[in-house]
Amino acid sequence: MIASFEAAKTALVIIDLQNDFLHPDGAYARGGLKNADIAALPGRIKPLVDALRSRGGCVISTHFTLVPGRGGEPIISQHLLQIRPFLCRGDFMPGSWGHAQVDELGPADMSVEKVAYSAFYMTRLEWLLRKTGIEHIIISGIVTNGGVASTVRDAHVRDIGVTVLEDGCAAFSRETHNIAIEALRPIANISTINQALDCD
Repeated sequence: MIASFEAAKTALVIIDLQNDFLHPDGAYARGGLKNADIAALPGRIKPLVDALRSRGGCVISTHFTLVPGRGGEPIISQHLLQIRPFLCRGDFMPGSWGHAQVDELGPADMSVEKVAYSAFYMTRLEWLLRKTGIEHIIISGIVTNGGVASTVRDAHVRDIGVTVLEDGCAAFSRETHNIAIEALRPIANISTINQALDCD
């Protein structure tokens, strides 16, 4: 069951639900990587986005980013290049269509560019949370075993209350998702979207 929280001190953090990951015209679809569970996430979490805002909470989106380097070529880590060789110039570029959060969710109240799995690594996320009085974050998005898990663990070591929406996250396989959720139980509240909607 979700821990009780004060909406005004709570943020829904949406991890990387970007066009380049989800849209049929995005980079991952071009590379042949599609997943029904991932594609369904925006529709699933939209009611919580609306409900949390109506109660005085906020929504923060994170955006995986390939920073343009010399000559405009994206800086891609060797690890990522090996597992996603289709990534190329223009993908996940700041300010681009592919970099934006999917239209179904619209712009967030605040956004954070990130260059690695964790939304805390070399970003302004912690600063935003502290400055806006956020004490509890609810995590949704992709992928459960990557950006979600890394962000949750980094929140934990920063003493930031964190809830993970089991049905608000997804990975490229359900087995991988389930294993990742179980691994997070010792350090986070594991909840569902409906439980979050019912919590005041």
